[in-house]
Amino acid sequence: MKITFIRPNLYRRRSSDAMEPLAIAILKSLTPADIETIFYDERLEPIAFDEPTDLVAITVETFTARRAYAIAAAYRRRRVPVVMGGYHPTLLPEECLRHCDAIVQGDADTAWPQLVEDVAANRLQRVYTHTSTGKTYSLSPDRSIFQGKRYAPVALVQYSRGCKFNCDFCSIRAFYGSHLMQRPVGEVVDEIRRLRRRHVFIVDDNIFVNPGKAAELFEALIPLKIRWSCQISIDITRYPELVGLMKRSGCLTAVLGFESLEHQNLKQMNKHWNVRWSDYETSIDLLQKAGIMIYGTFVFGYDHDTPAVFHRTVAFARRHKFYLANFNPLTPTPATPLYDRLQSEGRLLYDHWWIDPAFRYGQAVFRPHGMTPAELTDGCFSARRTFNSYGSIWNRLFRFKTNCGSPYRAGLYVASNLISRLEIHRKQGRELDTASRELQTAQGYG
Repeated sequence: MKITFIRPNLYRRRSSDAMEPLAIAILKSLTPADIETIFYDERLEPIAFDEPTDLVAITVETFTARRAYAIAAAYRRRRVPVVMGGYHPTLLPEECLRHCDAIVQGDADTAWPQLVEDVAANRLQRVYTHTSTGKTYSLSPDRSIFQGKRYAPVALVQYSRGCKFNCDFCSIRAFYGSHLMQRPVGEVVDEIRRLRRRHVFIVDDNIFVNPGKAAELFEALIPLKIRWSCQISIDITRYPELVGLMKRSGCLTAVLGFESLEHQNLKQMNKHWNVRWSDYETSIDLLQKAGIMIYGTFVFGYDHDTPAVFHRTVAFARRHKFYLANFNPLTPTPATPLYDRLQSEGRLLYDHWWIDPAFRYGQAVFRPHGMTPAELTDGCFSARRTFNSYGSIWNRLFRFKTNCGSPYRAGLYVASNLISRLEIHRKQGRELDTASRELQTAQGYG
């Protein structure tokens, strides 16, 4: 028996910032050793559609749903069963089931072994569901499936799942609900030790579950003497001693969701806790004095935004010399409170933007209150271009506690910013992938 794993791409071009998809390594580790496996990551390589296989497993994000459906159609015409998993099948099961033979809802850890057994016995069910409700879980990702692929030189590791907050735009709560889970810290440390990588990215949606658990993890990382990155909520700055511990444990960069500089927007998105305990300036200062390079993320289009918001926000990010920043149009994900609200208000421009052939990457998908959809689209792209201009990259480099505090930091900063600049221009305005090139087996990526 043979299983083909596939990670679809947004568009037909090799990605310059692709990282190892951890979910594929987890599925590989759960697959019996006597079953042959192969993995195609469309961000790096074309798919060999005519290669014989007994099952195709596709990980599907909302932005890659259109391409995933085309891939599934190509295999099903060859009478190969297709299973889909990930956020999109979990949030929109009925839509996905129209394009595949089975879906996995939630994390695949508990469902995958049964699914594989059912395929071997020719009794594949339509829906498989993650069944664990415990507060802990274990993983042992098998990264051998990535052999020979050219990913960014950063190892991805997971400590926890879920997020303690409930922002109205976020699909994390829609996927996990209020359920939070952590792996044993010792297991995480052993995995990192075996990886022997210079840089590790802890991919949790929010690594800061609570002060005690965060402290336990940070303390355990200190002896490893690694450099690591994470995504974290800004409320960690309520605990300066924890920020100091992050520094000592090797934390180099952190993604923080600032989202908006307008307090009324933060209230509307259910994220006013961002400034409940401290203002942005104080929190940023604490993190940067600890040497943590900040990757700030912002969304535009909430009801209190006007066209003036773009310049103000970019100026804020540049003034604080953020390592990186993302400026995104507010894009409602299906099954989130935001999507339901905009749909009920009749403000969506597309019934299903992720599969609409008229939608283009970076484009507004609803009618904002304070600007036109075109102003939202153009303002976000302009903000990205301005922040990632060569002059901005050069100016932001010179923050000596963070971005150029060592040769490694400076090298990481320059490489990350140049890649970010390249990807911004490559992606903007592109159509999400279609079925028209499903048999591109022999074609390379330019």
